[in-house]
Amino acid sequence: MLLNRIWVGMFLVAFVVVASKMIFWQDIAVMKNMIDALSSSAKVGFELSLYLTGAMCLWLGIMRIGENGGALTALTRVVSPLFSKLFPEIPKNHPAIGSIMMNFSANMLGLDNAATPLGLKAMKELQELNEEKERASNAQIMFLVLNTSGLTIIPVSIFAMRSGADSPTEIFLPILISTFIASLAGLIFVAIRQKINLFNRVILAYVGSLSLFIGLLLYYVVMHPENGEAVSVVVGGGIMFGIILVFMLMAIRKKINVYESFLEGAKGGFETAIKIIPYLVAMLCAIAVFRASGALGGLLDGIRWCVLSMGITVTEWVDALPVAFLKPLSGSGARGAFAEVMTEFGAGSMQERIAATMQGSTETTFYVLAVYFGSVGIKNVRYAATAGLFADFVGIVAAIIVSYIFFS
Repeated sequence: MLLNRIWVGMFLVAFVVVASKMIFWQDIAVMKNMIDALSSSAKVGFELSLYLTGAMCLWLGIMRIGENGGALTALTRVVSPLFSKLFPEIPKNHPAIGSIMMNFSANMLGLDNAATPLGLKAMKELQELNEEKERASNAQIMFLVLNTSGLTIIPVSIFAMRSGADSPTEIFLPILISTFIASLAGLIFVAIRQKINLFNRVILAYVGSLSLFIGLLLYYVVMHPENGEAVSVVVGGGIMFGIILVFMLMAIRKKINVYESFLEGAKGGFETAIKIIPYLVAMLCAIAVFRASGALGGLLDGIRWCVLSMGITVTEWVDALPVAFLKPLSGSGARGAFAEVMTEFGAGSMQERIAATMQGSTETTFYVLAVYFGSVGIKNVRYAATAGLFADFVGIVAAIIVSYIFFS
């Protein structure tokens, strides 16, 4: 409903701005520009979906190899000790623990189709432990906030959309760092509210080790800024190819037909790319009209003026803000905004790289809250929305800073 209002609002505001320009400034060209933008954006949306098809087939094929080879099960075993400390209210052998870990594992691997049903199953099992059926429990809030902070190891859809860039996976490390910072912010927020001891040895071992790795990586890039892009491409690419090899070796060990697994996942990639077309075209058209009318430019110019007034001279990130505005509301909306930035400034531009990192740094908070809590009849979500939006804000800020560290 909220996304519907935003989508319609873009058209209405664009009409008001265009009418004002025609009446008060006699700018008759603006109407033609808006109609041309509407038509061209629909064409761009379809053309972009063609690029998406091949890339989605590739990455979802790789993901299916990992899934069939036991990558989800392996990740579950790795994170099990940490999750037992973050969800102290859940009995040790309760099935909810397994569903939660499987959901997070699927999210980390970019397996959205597998993650959602696993997440709904986990929420249902957590609801069985919830004594106040219409009020979110601590475990449900922790689960939702960590879910909405969107920790992702392999951002498949973003790699697919950047297939026209010189190095589509160059944003792998910036996204990994930004999404980790967002998840850490969400974890700290909820842990403080729930009085969970973050200095527990198990939690420190997991979170501290990853934080140290991220910190050292950022320190190196800050001290050697000329190597930032090279580090992202070489290290990120090396990790990516290493993951692919591990997936294949795990599948071979389990005597899985790797080639057939790839084809099975690739078919799903084609279907996913086709399903994205209507959402992509719808949002691209709305943003194109909003931009062509001058409304979006006026909004971003206002933000840019405020930023410059504060003494901040780098402003490429302002052009990527539509992604940040839409991401908490809708994944398809943010995807459309990212595609618009990529069309406007080009794949590989600073604006596009920041937008891509923003796209991968957080999750669709309101959508996830609505679907997951709605599935079990939760009406009082307590501080879940606040914690999720806080993690989103931190993730967006981190995406901007990390992008400049790596690519400026």
